[in-house]
Amino acid sequence: MIDVLMMLPLNAAEGEGPGFGPYLIGGGTLVLLLALVLALAAFGKGRDHS
Repeated sequence: MIDVLMMLPLNAAEGEGPGFGPYLIGGGTLVLLLALVLALAAFGKGRDHS
């Protein structure tokens, strides 16, 4: 986690677009969490009906 935070300023300094690093990491994390919740919900519904 600390390594990722240390890499963000370096990416911004390289001119890849300041502020995009945190958005990409946060967006990816949200997508993974939403996918996990949907998968658990679908799995739970499937077991309830069976």
